[in-house]
Amino acid sequence: MRQILKLFIALSVMSCGTQNRVTYSWANKSFHAPSPYKKVFVAALIANPHVRTHLEEEMGLAAKKQGFGVERSWDYFPPTFENKNPPSREKMLEKIRSLNCDLIFTIHLTDKRSETRYIPSGMGYYGPYPGYGLYFRGFYSYWYPFFYDPGYYVTDRYYFLEGNLFDTQTETLIWSVQTTTINPSSIENFSKSLIETLLQKALEDLK
Repeated sequence: MRQILKLFIALSVMSCGTQNRVTYSWANKSFHAPSPYKKVFVAALIANPHVRTHLEEEMGLAAKKQGFGVERSWDYFPPTFENKNPPSREKMLEKIRSLNCDLIFTIHLTDKRSETRYIPSGMGYYGPYPGYGLYFRGFYSYWYPFFYDPGYYVTDRYYFLEGNLFDTQTETLIWSVQTTTINPSSIENFSKSLIETLLQKALEDLK
């Protein structure tokens, strides 16, 4: 597992801040690498080309900084107008092995949804507020200024992603993690913070 840890330690150099939450992770503790890892194939299996390229770029730069060889799926399987679907498993594995990559790391979007909520005017947030106590008098006095002051609605966007690390030779799953991201500020920040979240969890799971 030490080579894998080195790879994820490399990712911390490229990351800053986090707006993600790990909801599930699993590590294959019984797996032992057949040989030292030297090269990783990074594949963000995401339809949005902007997100895909940023995620693969961040992963690649970080791994290269620590001496790993890196290949990105975008360089070999870019979407086209005729075919926007990813290649078959056989075709991708054939390419990965021809490039002598001994690790495969994939990221894909499992779900996304939006939720709309009301924000009273003048309030930076909405939620239970214990300051008025358990009685109607306190409740009414606190909220009265907002009753006739129109607020606004905001829409929160949730993105659910999964990352998986495989040994190329055996196709064995080594590590898996699922994350939730809420309202990413930009693709750039989203890519960096997601990598940091994956790093932190990997360091815990792959000891």
